[in-house]
Amino acid sequence: MSFLNSRTLLAEYTDIETGKNDNRPQLLKAIEHAKQTNSILLIAKLDRLSRNLTFVSMLMDTKVKFVCCDMPDANELTIHIFGALAQWERKRIASRTSDALQELKKRGKVLGSPANFTIAARQLGPVKLKQIANDNANNQKAKKVINLLSKNGKSLREIATELNDSGFRTSRGGNFGAEQVRRLISKVA
Repeated sequence: MSFLNSRTLLAEYTDIETGKNDNRPQLLKAIEHAKQTNSILLIAKLDRLSRNLTFVSMLMDTKVKFVCCDMPDANELTIHIFGALAQWERKRIASRTSDALQELKKRGKVLGSPANFTIAARQLGPVKLKQIANDNANNQKAKKVINLLSKNGKSLREIATELNDSGFRTSRGGNFGAEQVRRLISKVA
């Protein structure tokens, strides 16, 4: 917090996702909050923000101001250089991991947990996913809206548009499409 000096911290968002993934709900909320309040987005390290140069460049193009605590005096050029290095390192990490796994396979090492590949264990996966979706509070609210709209003769696409316009998000944080609406309708029935 000493980095803030006399500035006020408006909100705090924490992600546990990797910098490789740019579809992170908490990061997207933080960016949106910074846009709405015309605030500075304060991040710990550039490679924690993203290891995708395109994402960093697009963020810079949106005029959202951000400061990296590990290089607070960085300018646009410096951020592009370090962003390119972070992206390159992401590719190197993936390559090294893949090479190491291939080498282990060549040596006869069994990868993964064979117990997870039993028929009984595989059948638990979809059951657990359905339970998570059913327990999701947002889905429960969306089901009520979907039920009303479908009774009024709205198409799946029209219902999806209405849900998205009303601020509903899927259990994974994305926009609703006709298929997600169809699935929720089948759960309502």
